[in-house]
Amino acid sequence: MSKILIIGAGAAGRVVTKKCLMNTSIFTDIHVASRTFDRCKKLKKECNNKIHIYKLDADIVTDTISLIKKITPAIVINMALPYQDLPIMEACLETNTHYLDTANYEPKETAKFCYKWQWDYHDRFKEKKIMALLGSGFDPGVTNAFIKFADQTIFDTIEHIDIIDCNDGDHGHPFATNFNPEINIREISQKGKYYENGNWKQTEPMAISKTINFPEVGPKKAYLLYHEELESLVKHIPSIQNIRFWMTFSESYLNYLKVLQNVGMTSIKPIVFKGKKIIPLEFLKEVLPDPAHISANYNGKTCIGCIITGKIKGQTKSKLIYNICHHKQCHDEVNAQAVSYTTGVPAMIGAKMILEKTWTGNGVFNIEEFNVIPFMNELNNQGLPWKVVDIDGPLD
Repeated sequence: MSKILIIGAGAAGRVVTKKCLMNTSIFTDIHVASRTFDRCKKLKKECNNKIHIYKLDADIVTDTISLIKKITPAIVINMALPYQDLPIMEACLETNTHYLDTANYEPKETAKFCYKWQWDYHDRFKEKKIMALLGSGFDPGVTNAFIKFADQTIFDTIEHIDIIDCNDGDHGHPFATNFNPEINIREISQKGKYYENGNWKQTEPMAISKTINFPEVGPKKAYLLYHEELESLVKHIPSIQNIRFWMTFSESYLNYLKVLQNVGMTSIKPIVFKGKKIIPLEFLKEVLPDPAHISANYNGKTCIGCIITGKIKGQTKSKLIYNICHHKQCHDEVNAQAVSYTTGVPAMIGAKMILEKTWTGNGVFNIEEFNVIPFMNELNNQGLPWKVVDIDGPLD
């Protein structure tokens, strides 16, 4: 049905590629490009040579334009780093090609992310009559769909949301991140931010924590972070008065991170080493385990969900919508751990929605702007089943 170009062959990019190969009635011709061509070669071998591969530096817009013109894909699935969102969007505009990503733009020199940079592209995409779908991973992505699903089918109005994310797994490494170490560490070292009574509030990094009883996992300590779906959900579902994002980290992980921060290894400011400028965090990324290759002995599961409180027929009710994903099952299916799987599968589903014209529109969109029922059905079909349960109320 459609030719596609996936940019990025890291942990989640590999999952997208393999899941697309499992849906060949939609994705008939799969092309993968990466700055690290060895990753492409390894992935092609794992895919029994059923994909086409290319070396590409997506920071160079003209090179991406040339590759898109050569391939003529129906959509570009951006699984590269968030720094490359805008260059890839520029290339899609130049070639009139649909665009999809899983994380919003972040400038390389500043640990800050927000949707404004990409939302500002709306009129240009609209003029070209093409679509950009932002944040089609799990969080953001599936979490947006959970909340929109609740808004469409359960609640009359939604007022309070807590997005909860737990990785109750053990990969056996003393210290490793589950997705790109550079992006992961930048994300959790930023100031926290949440929306309360219609106003944004900011905290110091990891300053607020809470023990949350995660379904099918149990009580875990979670920390308040800022996550980009908070921004888009508040914009697109204006009844929301309070929304927060919580993520678990082990004490061991936080101790390692604290030491690395104290010695300057998480800094994004260049330093001179043997006459050359290097960025400590980029160096650290190179010596840490690759998230794409830690799944073999990964035990346990992830639990990600949304605690949603609002009005149903005039009464205040709370529901929890969540997914459980097992690391071993993901490894057995696509040789990946659950964090990569939960990011890669929704990217494939988002692309499927666009290519099948289930979701249509000209401009730049977030998932909650569409009818998410077909997307939710695909989650069940593609390996990310979800449940809805009643709960007593929102988190304290």
